[in-house]
Amino acid sequence: MVNADRPTTGRFEGREHRFALRVYFEDTDLSGIVYHANYLRFMERARSDMLRCAGIDQRAAFEAGLGAYAVSDLHIHYRAPARLDDDLVVASRLVALRAASCRIHQTVSRDHLLLAEAHVTAAFVAPSGKPVRQPKAWIDAFAALIVQEDSDAR
Repeated sequence: MVNADRPTTGRFEGREHRFALRVYFEDTDLSGIVYHANYLRFMERARSDMLRCAGIDQRAAFEAGLGAYAVSDLHIHYRAPARLDDDLVVASRLVALRAASCRIHQTVSRDHLLLAEAHVTAAFVAPSGKPVRQPKAWIDAFAALIVQEDSDAR
């Protein structure tokens, strides 16, 4: 379970996790827009915060030798640029759950304008790197968060 003394940045609104962030100079490229790989960093932070908000302690699982999540599949579509000092929101929705993995749909937006969206599959892997079942308590927590995915979303 998550330590209540450790604050989170995001929050759930229904079954959707929302994570706010600001674009800093270090996030931009020579042209002054967010470098494409930084959207992946923003989404990773949002996924980690989503797990924490759901009561999942990744660090404790890793330290106990149970394993950790690894991205096994990722599809991203960039739609519009973000720029220095923009306030962004990464919205994350769990759309599929399997014994050893979960699929998450994420969007990055600014003032309701969609900038990027991704479909991410995260596999739970043992320290050996082999996929293993996620802890039962995690599956139970995820089951309450699943959102039906649009059929043409992928």
